[in-house]
Amino acid sequence: MVRTVLVIGAGIGGLTAGSLLAKSGRQVTLLEASSELGGCAGKFKRKKYLFPAGATLGMGLEPGGIHDRVFRYLGKPMAIEPLERVMEMVHPDATFVFHKDRERHVDGIAAHFPQHSEQIRAFYKEIYRTSAIVRTLMDPLPALPPTTAAEWTFLAKSMRPKHTKLLPFFNQTLGQRLKKHGLADLQPFRQMLDGLLIDSMQTGSKDVAYLLAAVALDIYHEGAYYIPGGLYRFSELMGDSLKENGGMLKKRRTLRKLERQGELWIATDHRGNVYEASDVILNVPIQQLPKILAPELVSKLKASLRDGIAGETWTTLTLYLAVDSSKLKESLPPFRQISTGDGLAEGGHFFMSSSVPGDELRAPEGFQTVTISTHSRVENWNTQEKYEEQREVLTERMLQAINELIPEFRNAIVHMESGAPKAWERFAGRPNGFVGGFPQTLDAALFNSISHHSGLPNLYVCGDHIFPGGGTIGAAASGIHAARSVSGERLI
Repeated sequence: MVRTVLVIGAGIGGLTAGSLLAKSGRQVTLLEASSELGGCAGKFKRKKYLFPAGATLGMGLEPGGIHDRVFRYLGKPMAIEPLERVMEMVHPDATFVFHKDRERHVDGIAAHFPQHSEQIRAFYKEIYRTSAIVRTLMDPLPALPPTTAAEWTFLAKSMRPKHTKLLPFFNQTLGQRLKKHGLADLQPFRQMLDGLLIDSMQTGSKDVAYLLAAVALDIYHEGAYYIPGGLYRFSELMGDSLKENGGMLKKRRTLRKLERQGELWIATDHRGNVYEASDVILNVPIQQLPKILAPELVSKLKASLRDGIAGETWTTLTLYLAVDSSKLKESLPPFRQISTGDGLAEGGHFFMSSSVPGDELRAPEGFQTVTISTHSRVENWNTQEKYEEQREVLTERMLQAINELIPEFRNAIVHMESGAPKAWERFAGRPNGFVGGFPQTLDAALFNSISHHSGLPNLYVCGDHIFPGGGTIGAAASGIHAARSVSGERLI
């Protein structure tokens, strides 16, 4: 029987899996509910302005990085330069700068805390050493948690003597390592780390798994990029490659039902079109699975996947603005975190990204587009009254914090709209507006994470809820694992 592959969802995970499989000669059909590719890393336009929907900071494009390897395999390498000054991190008592150069970065952080300089330097030395060892596993990229005999064998073959150095840290949190270095009570330093981790790990230093936190704090030094136009270009490259290699890409096709008949999967979209495939890769929020699978199939999903479906993650409020740069004293930097000291959510911490002057893919000359997002708890949006109040309060809270930093900012705004949880549900298929995946705590990461194996034959899952989690790198890695399971080949 000729094996055919159906991929549902053209987010980064689905596009990665589909484009790799098409390039390797498989028959691939990809269905996407939206008219845009990329999911949370997609785009939308308002007149002369283009806005990234969610993800904005380019990662994984350094030589050997996840996206670099995918694009080179597809024959579509991206030649852009990494940022030397990655981002500003604005906190109530200090503004930190994240530098690509590790030594310069540590010097800058330690200068803010001269009485703790020795401890901070020792902490970062351990972080960088640990991350360097963990990253040696990113080349073979073994699947975690391993499910099949082949995956356990591949993991064993990927291990080297140096990896035994990671064992003492395996069940530790970053908070425990901070305590070991005498930094647990240095709150401004911890808050700076928390601001970095909430955006990448969906949790703070107290609970995040140490091995993953080490990589998260170090990976910006490997390469962080401003992508002209936005991260939707990743999706366009992979979509083009899929079609060039004989794959079918169908937009505005919403999956309504997925059934198992004999050795085949039968999918039906909202138009009544029916698709048959031997293998299916679902790049949809896992909370959607009970809506598309019959109850008897849901009951056969892996326990970790069923538990994940019932769990909650963060939701978000995102603001999309265009500003007249002539009304600003200086152009907005491409990436900036702002923390007010009022916690990691509800506008107390948010990420602000801006188009660079001259990027006319996003804004005409003299203007910049800006995307601002904060984490929020879903229970704060669960009634119409609370919904409208929360949107108004968080919008004002973030704009006020920006205006304190840039007094002329409000006067420069020429366009503004918001993406609250219902918008994410409506336009990105995110139930309750859940985005970003699960917090990478010890009980949800590594061997305790959700596998790309669904538990049903030849049905795989990928995306930000599947290890290694959120962000384009995590989503792409889960897509790679799904593609490897379908093909039986390493691919990259």
